Amino acid sequence: MSAPSGTAQNSRTNLGASEGGITIAQRKRARDLLVQAMYQWALTGTQVVQIEAEFRADNSGKKIEWEFFNQAITTITDRVLEMDGFFLPHLDRDPSQLTPIEIGLLRLGVWELKERIETPYRVVINEYVELAKKFGATDSHKFVNGILDKAAKVLRQTEVNAKRS
Repeated sequence: MSAPSGTAQNSRTNLGASEGGITIAQRKRARDLLVQAMYQWALTGTQVVQIEAEFRADNSGKKIEWEFFNQAITTITDRVLEMDGFFLPHLDRDPSQLTPIEIGLLRLGVWELKERIETPYRVVINEYVELAKKFGATDSHKFVNGILDKAAKVLRQTEVNAKRS
């Protein structure tokens, strides 16, 4: 018998048949590691293949959605200017004032809004707001929320308009 919606079981449900039985927890762990990997990439310039190999080795045996991790870090680092183009116009400060964590969170959030349309935009924004609370400066979660909300209006215009009407 399956657990009713809203129970602890609900947080472990599959993300869908097309996801191959990946759980929400595995996706969350991937996002968590991605913030750290993007930070490492920004500070060291280490090749993404090496960073991913290190993260896989350090987290072997843990259930993580590695395909999501790989797609995100590979796409973002290969298309940095494209990803940045979705949030830079919405900044209220010079990009040089952003921390590497903030930039990583914004790039990850934009990537997921753009490339993973099966995840509702509100879920994407909330995930990166929570990660900003965990890894960012004191009020960076408010900043990340505002910028990703503006990016969602462009990247997910139909979905955003449907939710707001």
